[in-house]
Amino acid sequence: MNYVIHGATGAQGAPVLTAVAATGRPVTAVVRDTGAVPEGVHAVTADYASADQLAAAYEGAAGVFVHLPLGAPDDRLTYARHIVAAVGRARPGRVVVSTSGAFTEGPGADPAVAELIAGVAASGVPYAVLAPKLFLENLLLPPVVGGAREEGVLRYPIADGFDVSWSSHLDVADAAAVLLVDRTDVTGTVAVGQYPAITGAALAEAFGGRFGRDVSYEGITPDAFAELITPLLGAPTAAGVAGLYRAIGTLPDHAIRPENSAQELLGLKPRTTGEWLADLGV
Repeated sequence: MNYVIHGATGAQGAPVLTAVAATGRPVTAVVRDTGAVPEGVHAVTADYASADQLAAAYEGAAGVFVHLPLGAPDDRLTYARHIVAAVGRARPGRVVVSTSGAFTEGPGADPAVAELIAGVAASGVPYAVLAPKLFLENLLLPPVVGGAREEGVLRYPIADGFDVSWSSHLDVADAAAVLLVDRTDVTGTVAVGQYPAITGAALAEAFGGRFGRDVSYEGITPDAFAELITPLLGAPTAAGVAGLYRAIGTLPDHAIRPENSAQELLGLKPRTTGEWLADLGV
């Protein structure tokens, strides 16, 4: 009953690998570089650009956790189609997809994530979708956490007073492990995030409590944020991130709804911002 984890050395996949392994089930890390996998973990090399390699990795698996990596839009669409083709051929016992916070419908929808979900659904393989809103880990980008720590200002491209259901990669991993191993009866979309949602001021207060200093919140424009992160992520990815935040800014809030939340469906309570900072030792 092997469980296959994509991106198992990355920000999203690594916590999922740890959470599933903690249940005692065998796991397989799907990576491009097997040398980066923790000692004792079975790993296979499979590229999103190869449906054949992916199908071989999924063969006989009890479950697969997958999310799309950052990249050019055309590449991500190709990756989504190859994953869908591999799922259709290998027919693992279950697939859990993380949207990684992308919109899947309406203005600003990510066509690659939308096609991935639609394709997995059409395959007939049992599946569930984890739908976080925004990751707390985004706040650890050096220009963001550095401003909070050194200047006492947390800058982010969300307006002050705008409600967001933040979640961490750890929260998504907890939900993914439960959906893969224990709650295979739960299908469809499971929202992951803090509820009630919180504002930037609440984020700043949590950072201030952790750093032992006053921290205020400053909403900046998506374009200004793109300038900050371009040296880290490259211009194409930064532009895509800015587009996401422009879309978010058109909404009344970016909050989950309790009826399809991990709290309601899985009995999982996401970490508060302060708990998350403490868990990471920031």
